[in-house]
Amino acid sequence: MKILLSLATALMSVGLASIPLSVRAAEVSVTTPDEVFARVAHDPERLRIFMRNFPKGADLHNHLSGAIYAESMLDWAAKDGLCVSLKDSSVLAKSCPHPAPGQIAARDVSSSESIENQMIDALSMRDFVPTGNDRSGHDHFFATFGRFDALERDHQGDMLAEALDRAASDHITYVELMVSPGLGKMIAAGAHLPLSGDDFTKAHAALLPQIPALVQQARADTDQMEKQAQAVLKCNTAEAYPGCGVAVRYLFQTLRILPPGMVYAQLDAGYATVKADPRFVGVNIVAPEDDPISMRDYDLHMKMFRFLNGVYLGVNLSLHAGELTLGLVPTDGLRHHIRAAVEVAGAKRIGHGVDVASEDNTSDLLAEMARQHVMVEINLTSNDEILGVRGAAHPFSLYRRAGVPMAFSTDDEGVSRGDLTQEYLRAVQTYDLSYSELRQFSRTGLEYAFVPGESLWQDHQIGQTVEACHGIKPAIIPAEGPCASFLKSSEKARLQWSLEMRMLAFENSVTHEVLFQ
Repeated sequence: MKILLSLATALMSVGLASIPLSVRAAEVSVTTPDEVFARVAHDPERLRIFMRNFPKGADLHNHLSGAIYAESMLDWAAKDGLCVSLKDSSVLAKSCPHPAPGQIAARDVSSSESIENQMIDALSMRDFVPTGNDRSGHDHFFATFGRFDALERDHQGDMLAEALDRAASDHITYVELMVSPGLGKMIAAGAHLPLSGDDFTKAHAALLPQIPALVQQARADTDQMEKQAQAVLKCNTAEAYPGCGVAVRYLFQTLRILPPGMVYAQLDAGYATVKADPRFVGVNIVAPEDDPISMRDYDLHMKMFRFLNGVYLGVNLSLHAGELTLGLVPTDGLRHHIRAAVEVAGAKRIGHGVDVASEDNTSDLLAEMARQHVMVEINLTSNDEILGVRGAAHPFSLYRRAGVPMAFSTDDEGVSRGDLTQEYLRAVQTYDLSYSELRQFSRTGLEYAFVPGESLWQDHQIGQTVEACHGIKPAIIPAEGPCASFLKSSEKARLQWSLEMRMLAFENSVTHEVLFQ
């Protein structure tokens, strides 16, 4: 299944009817989106209405496994007839005709308000309060995944459907979801690889005969996920859900908290999957960066990326790097992770990048990232919940002053109980952003997406169209001429043009009606 944005649907989604506004411009002198935004920026409720309907280019940092709300997980557990452990507040991977002591049938969770609240709090960051056994937001956040792991295998399609439909309601054009199809067999294949230090040649040769089967399994799992999602969303029918209209691609997500051979096998097979399947547009490496194995083997992992870049040419990398703080790891562990991801692994995007101020020669690193257009995926909510980094302590303003490109993303919106609108709201309320800056952040997401094709913007100068489309207002899709031919040749440019059309429709609507509900 290939889920692409419908331009007609996009325009309808930001029309006048979609924005609950009540006072006409004739009654109040407001003529530009900037002026409307200035009126609502310090009014939380009107600002939320404004930002909910604001067209957002992309969510580029979104783990599918963490994008799902606890309520959905519990519904699926009930339908599957599974048990829930009340002791550790987790869904168990077994049917539950007769619950054992300390367990309850998932179908009965909703009959007890206290148990339902217990489970939702355990499967998410809702109402988190540290206790002696659950000491930090960091630990609670990462523990949630093990509590619903039993559901993931059979509900990948349900998860994809939920993520896409939420993106549609959030007026997002494109999402890159991190997924790990076929990962178990890849990990198993790496158990006995001949890997010595950073000599990866023998490991690659030993794994090569297994690569076709590993890639085939990953593609088959992805086919099944998309087929299930399409059925849930009723795509290609008259009753299709809005999520069918969101463009989606995948980053192959690998785990770094395993022995080196197992990490290498995931990466090698992940690269091969990207080369074989156009639905996959890049590779990432995940799991807590502060984990002892992650810290010990970080430089080795970066060298794995560098080696595989030479084996599989043209594979894009978006790497989790710098999701660390002082005290979480020794100070030496904060000095080079972002730089190594950029200079050794060749990452085009950095996920989080929170500890950049602790890197060696920070100014030089920031200048290098700005010069090379290495984008940072900014995840304000999860950085607060996991690391306790917020407001002025967050490097957002540091990156901003250095000219490093940034875009807002959700990270794990289900676990965090949020969405991309929340991230934009948080940025506005914390960093006093203007409407023009918000528009640029929205555009930046699509500019640095790994979706194939040339950009609508000239040399990363967002707002300056390529020559073929210069001077053409994005009110319609050009039917002929150089711009029409250019858009036809580039999927990325088509999505960017779609965003511009939606942005223009949104701006026209808010300059005719003012938020006074």
